[in-house]
Amino acid sequence: MKRWLTVATARAQGWLQQGLTPRQLACTLALGFAIGCVPLFGVTTAICTLVALTLRLNMPAIQAANWVAMPFQLFLLVPFLRLGQWIFGAPAATLSRTQLVDRMTSSPIQVAGQMGGMLGHAILAWLVTAGPACLLLALVLSLIFARMPRLSPAPAPSGD
Repeated sequence: MKRWLTVATARAQGWLQQGLTPRQLACTLALGFAIGCVPLFGVTTAICTLVALTLRLNMPAIQAANWVAMPFQLFLLVPFLRLGQWIFGAPAATLSRTQLVDRMTSSPIQVAGQMGGMLGHAILAWLVTAGPACLLLALVLSLIFARMPRLSPAPAPSGD
């Protein structure tokens, strides 16, 4: 754990030395982490790339946060599905493996439509929670980076 923290601190310092302020780095990392939790597998790297290019963010920083978030993406899939079902008032999907296979063989298009609807609910749940979570994470990281003496920007020279 200590080695990981040392490596993470060195990377953050490198990013800050590229002209990022602690606040900019915190916002970039928080945005990358939030995007990394999108309940849509296989697209977060591309989304982070587009966001970084569009907003002129530090690409390695946003992708690092995205990749750190990938385990959370898997872990949060079911909570996002359930929250989406609750938001829309949709019934909980309770199919056994046998029932799912039977439905897939009898009407795969209908099952694909139902799965797409469930995924849409999960994405809406992510949209509802990602904004506040991103803001909170950016605030916490900004405070942490500003307090780390090696990471805080050098004080401006005085005119005396």
